[in-house]
Amino acid sequence: MRRKEFKVENEEELTAFLDEMSFGFLGVTDGEGRPRVIPLNFVYTGGCFYFHGSHAGGKMEAIRKMDKVCFTVADEFALIPSYFTDPEMACPATSYFKSVTAFGTAEIVTDLGEKAAALDKFMHKLQPEGGYEPVDAENPKYRPALKAVAVVRIVPEELTAKFKFGQNLKEEDRSAVISGLEARGGERDAETVEMMKKFCPFHSS
Repeated sequence: MRRKEFKVENEEELTAFLDEMSFGFLGVTDGEGRPRVIPLNFVYTGGCFYFHGSHAGGKMEAIRKMDKVCFTVADEFALIPSYFTDPEMACPATSYFKSVTAFGTAEIVTDLGEKAAALDKFMHKLQPEGGYEPVDAENPKYRPALKAVAVVRIVPEELTAKFKFGQNLKEEDRSAVISGLEARGGERDAETVEMMKKFCPFHSS
């Protein structure tokens, strides 16, 4: 059963999360009908996911045979131990995270301008410090490479986002988790506390 309190329907929140992430998991069905999950870099722009690679290989072969795919992006913020809220029972142990899952159609991009735009966004994400000429279909240096590389667009038909940060907890338990994170001081614990306060603010008394 899906928990409604964890769902995110704000497009700005969803886009901001996807812009921060560079890695996701593509689910396809291979030629023998077996499921296959492929880790890869991606960008999200214009409401679509883009990835690139070789024209050959199992990934592209699977897409040509079955263009219905699934794509998932997830980021785990913190593990939440059970003893933050219960000194005996294991049940409260969990993790806090953001995730997006899309079901849709994978389309092989042939337009060089669209390829260039997607790859230039890749570069902005993966090499934000610059140090390269912008990817442009009109640049003769890039045209051979643009023709040689495969770029795939995933057009989502269903897209769901789940940001889990204790929205289902009672205020007493939420306070206990926040206190536990603040005392632990792990790498992303302070960030997790900020997400908890953002997505499940305390009610004023």
